Amino acid sequence: MQEELTVNSKGAVWLADRQRGEATILDIGGMDNKAITVRDGVPDNFTMGGICAGASGRFLEMTAKRLKIEITELGRLADAGDWRNAKMNSYCSVFGIQDLVTTLGEGKSFEDVAAAACHSVAEQVYEQQLQEIDVRHPIIQVGGTSLISGLVKAVGEVLGEKPIVPPDSQYIGAVGGALLSSGFL
Repeated sequence: MQEELTVNSKGAVWLADRQRGEATILDIGGMDNKAITVRDGVPDNFTMGGICAGASGRFLEMTAKRLKIEITELGRLADAGDWRNAKMNSYCSVFGIQDLVTTLGEGKSFEDVAAAACHSVAEQVYEQQLQEIDVRHPIIQVGGTSLISGLVKAVGEVLGEKPIVPPDSQYIGAVGGALLSSGFL
């Protein structure tokens, strides 16, 4: 576990050009999430997990499938919607999908439903994980879900600050591993 945290931290701070100072790295994964605090690129606290896949990228995949779109289209769709117009709870993926079906049945727009799904995941990550650590700024959002612009927007709304999404943020593990194995850092 420590190796994964170190590798991901090194990759995230390098890609975000934040090797000095403090930051919180947020990785909303396919099945679990990580929030890692760093000082000068060195991880010193973390929280990992999630109560259910409802607070992860898996829930967003399930949402995209129900909307009959590719996951790559979900962010754009969510950016055009308003999460307040659609009831969504991703605390549990089963209940979240039930809310999704009900909301679509009520005639809510795909845009609003996509925005609500992203916002729900952001809220759950905040409640389940970011309450567990002393969040340091800036927040660096990484991993494959950081490519979903609607989720990044929702995280920014929930946290009150727009997270940094570095270029190639989905490759933090590869970059961190290369940096550590080369002895560069």
